[in-house]
Amino acid sequence: MSYREKVAWLSLLAMVVAFGPYFAIVATAPPDDAMPNLRQLWLFAVAVAVQVAILLAGHAVFRLRTPEDAREPADERDLAIERRSVSIAYGTLIAGVIMVAIIMPFYAGGWAIVNGAIFAIVLAELVSHGVAVVAYRRQS
Repeated sequence: MSYREKVAWLSLLAMVVAFGPYFAIVATAPPDDAMPNLRQLWLFAVAVAVQVAILLAGHAVFRLRTPEDAREPADERDLAIERRSVSIAYGTLIAGVIMVAIIMPFYAGGWAIVNGAIFAIVLAELVSHGVAVVAYRRQS
């Protein structure tokens, strides 16, 4: 497994572990629309901190175990996979932004819109890393 594939798996795992519980809590106990909602901000901060901790630890392990792979520049295959994954994720993000910024204000407000925007970003990142993982698996 190449270094960039490991990073794609790590990023995918970090997103799922950090934001899966976040959205499960938000879906089961929706926050009040009052702003600022410190409980909701704290929950989001914990999710981001978990994601950053997983990514830092994972990158540190990868760099310690295979330092030469970490320093190797991206080859043509890596660049093609990155272009494809970013392109598909961009479409996902645009669809999410249209939903959150144009449609949701007609029937929702406050934290529903904020969480909708966070969900669109997280979904786009999941699509990006997921497409990269699938592309690496198909070519290995």
